Amino acid sequence: MSKRTFALYFGNRGFFPESLIASARKEVKEIVEEMGFATLILDENATRYGAVETVEEGRKFAAFLNEHKGEYDGVILSLPNFGDENGAIAALEDCGVPILIQAYPDEIGKMDFQQRRDAFCGKFSIMDVFYQYNLPYTVFKPHTVHPCTQTFRQHIEWFAAVCRIVKKMKRFNIGAIGARTTAFKTVRFDELTLQRYGITTETLDLSELFLRVRDVKVNTYEFKEKQRRLLNYTNWNGVPEEKIEMLTKVGIALDNMINDYRLDCLALRCWIEIERELGVSPCVLLSELNDRMFVAACELDVCNAIPMMALSLASEKPAMCLDWNNNYGEYEDKCILFHCGPVPQSLMETKGQVIEHAMFAKSFGEGCGWGCNAGRIARAPMTFASSKTENGKLIFYIGEGQFTGEPIEKDFFGCGGVAEINGLQEKLLNIGKKGFRHHVSVSVGHTAIPVREALTTYLGYEMTDI
Repeated sequence: MSKRTFALYFGNRGFFPESLIASARKEVKEIVEEMGFATLILDENATRYGAVETVEEGRKFAAFLNEHKGEYDGVILSLPNFGDENGAIAALEDCGVPILIQAYPDEIGKMDFQQRRDAFCGKFSIMDVFYQYNLPYTVFKPHTVHPCTQTFRQHIEWFAAVCRIVKKMKRFNIGAIGARTTAFKTVRFDELTLQRYGITTETLDLSELFLRVRDVKVNTYEFKEKQRRLLNYTNWNGVPEEKIEMLTKVGIALDNMINDYRLDCLALRCWIEIERELGVSPCVLLSELNDRMFVAACELDVCNAIPMMALSLASEKPAMCLDWNNNYGEYEDKCILFHCGPVPQSLMETKGQVIEHAMFAKSFGEGCGWGCNAGRIARAPMTFASSKTENGKLIFYIGEGQFTGEPIEKDFFGCGGVAEINGLQEKLLNIGKKGFRHHVSVSVGHTAIPVREALTTYLGYEMTDI
């Protein structure tokens, strides 16, 4: 992932000590850069103390941002004191990126006129005026936080995740490869609704995939490199050579479709035509795509490719599309999340094993379903989400839990993991009653706060509580 760059803004009210501005400029810049981010900061001589108070100073800051347009991903608005809302809106109304508002706390024993900040109060004035101007901004709890705290560092990490999501997802292309299979009405979606949110759906027929597979030549550098990568990716013991060859061809065809149509993510109709026409199951190919941070959902679930993308951008780790699949004994807050084999290898306990898809072997005879990457999902904190289109709106839910690493019996097919989620039964009831699907998008780490913030505040998605 590329390094994020933040423009630093410092608010001022003239009757507060200038020393507060000087120390804030030093503290915020040093800490943000120490965390691995780049910064842009207005020269301290460009305005009074290098901060913004008046509308005229705000215009100078806006000109500074315009000079660096495209170089910054977000603005950190720091309030060492009360700050001035008129200068702030003049400076940032057209910045075009997420804005994080941070207010310094006052300290007991330092509440005299020479040391008091009043940023607690001033933050409300800036939030109010931004609201009046319909300028979106981000705030996290608690209301005031000092930059020299771990809480501030957490806020910056969250804000960086917000910026990654917003930058990538304002406009993007999603490939829907294959028609929705008739049996899966659960993955229906509305293309026009997605387009209103800047999401363009490129619908591509499976016949194009088959034609591209037919045209792939073996003994080329492209083929050898792709096969080498796949063979190093997971275990292929016992997989027939002709099936490895075919999966390599399908992998090349998918890569070329991604490049030719400039896709940012995809959802694939992964059964039953690929198995019957090509004799393989594409699970391991979706696994490998996800593992290299290209979001790929199975079963043509476009509305889970979207939250997969947000979760992956937030965590900077791969995401996966899973089924809410099984209870886990009598534990009401635990269940098994599963899919046939598209789980990213880096999120599994150990290297997987490519096997034949048991369902296709049973339905169509042995030999047509090689390609599942079987194994178990590793123990880790996780965030889950899903979405649907309804009445012209894109609607999400989101939550957090953990993969426990508890055992699942050896004969359990595919790749699964035991998930523990507080209040799971109530959540499952609401998922069903509110018309969400049996699929759920998952990535590691607890990122619900920044994902929710990015999707609702900046991208305009609807969020429902479960």
